Amino acid sequence: MSDIFTVLQNSYATAPLTPSNVRYTPVDPASYQGSWTGSYSNGQSFKLTIANVSGFRAQVKYQSGATVQYQQVLIGNSAFRIGNTKFVLTNTGQATVATAVTDPVTGNTSLIQGQATQG
Repeated sequence: MSDIFTVLQNSYATAPLTPSNVRYTPVDPASYQGSWTGSYSNGQSFKLTIANVSGFRAQVKYQSGATVQYQQVLIGNSAFRIGNTKFVLTNTGQATVATAVTDPVTGNTSLIQGQATQG
């Protein structure tokens, strides 16, 4: 029994911690704040409303189909996550939005992507 615990202890002691490469620095509120609309590659439309951008924090509302999510997010490396969705600012007034979707029947997960414009 002690051999099992020794192996576990050594594994935990030698497992490296993966540091986060995300740098949280203040962002320009005008670059993010407002309504963002677009559609995914499958034709489904989405809308994000970003408000109260302060430093690197913001309040976000995400809508797509029947899904509505509200969340406070941290903006780092020009990106943030809300639920299964990732928003990446690519240019002034333009962003890439990607969502992981799980098929309820098969359990397979796929990624759908789309472009969003600020407006």
